[in-house]
Amino acid sequence: MRLSGNLKWHESGTIIAPQIRADGVHVWPFDPSFPIAVTFQVFGDRQPVRMNRHDYFEIAYVLSGEVSCQISDRLFHCKEGELIVVGSSPYHRMWRDARTQPRIATLFFMPELICEAGTNGEQAEFLLPFYLQEASFPHIVRARTGIPAEVFKLIRRIHAALPAQNSLARLSVRTFLKMILILLANHYSPYLGKRQLGDRKQEAMRRIAPLFEFLERHYSQAIGVEDAAALLQISKPHFMRLFKHVTGQSFISYLNHFRIAKAQALLVTSDKPIAQLCQEVGFCDQSYFGSVFRKTVQITPLEFRRRFGSSTADTHIHRTLQNP
Repeated sequence: MRLSGNLKWHESGTIIAPQIRADGVHVWPFDPSFPIAVTFQVFGDRQPVRMNRHDYFEIAYVLSGEVSCQISDRLFHCKEGELIVVGSSPYHRMWRDARTQPRIATLFFMPELICEAGTNGEQAEFLLPFYLQEASFPHIVRARTGIPAEVFKLIRRIHAALPAQNSLARLSVRTFLKMILILLANHYSPYLGKRQLGDRKQEAMRRIAPLFEFLERHYSQAIGVEDAAALLQISKPHFMRLFKHVTGQSFISYLNHFRIAKAQALLVTSDKPIAQLCQEVGFCDQSYFGSVFRKTVQITPLEFRRRFGSSTADTHIHRTLQNP
């Protein structure tokens, strides 16, 4: 699909990865008085982004190419013209599979933009497809339904109205957003009619929050599954089930992705030797660090630094977007 207008494209890894905290929460810099944003992303070479979740709600429309998406422990394959609907609970990530560079349009918004009372009141019905995302939730809306194309038209209208600097513009944005939410509520009504709002996953997330806080401060130190379970004062088997339930990953896989994300930031922003850098992010063995890095990022640490160091990153992104 060709897009008219002067759109600002970003490589996905450059705007998502740097804002993911140790607990895997991605923080978007919303205008606090009007928390909604539209982005246009291209999946270039700087991928994949590690598993993350967010407090906002997300709707992603695949503009071109094909995108793979992991939501908790489930994998989805999304084609051009399809929609991905993600609430605030599940850990997830998207990436490209092929050599082509797919593009997506994303709508991020906080629920209070629609309903200040959270899940109370009639307005909350608009948000049920985001609140009621249990393990079997159908996150992908297929193109054949016609809904993704209608949603994308409304996303474009929201984008045109932002930043909403007066009351009329804000009313327009809220109206377009409600139109999107009505489309989704109608689409998901057969599924939602069989579900009740629960907080088991939220409780599990609160249960392991001290571990995420520990990792943010001590990720350079050795920490295994037994240490993590002891920190939370639960048994190792219970911890392993709880962590997988919340993040969709094993603890070791999550920790490695987190450390690699820290290493990527250091590779781009510093000239520290790789041998020193891998020690700082918690890898005692440089060979093992290189192996995990290549498996996660698809290139070596040295090649990553050459491509995305501060002197080359802007040029590379520009070329990527000019030659998709």
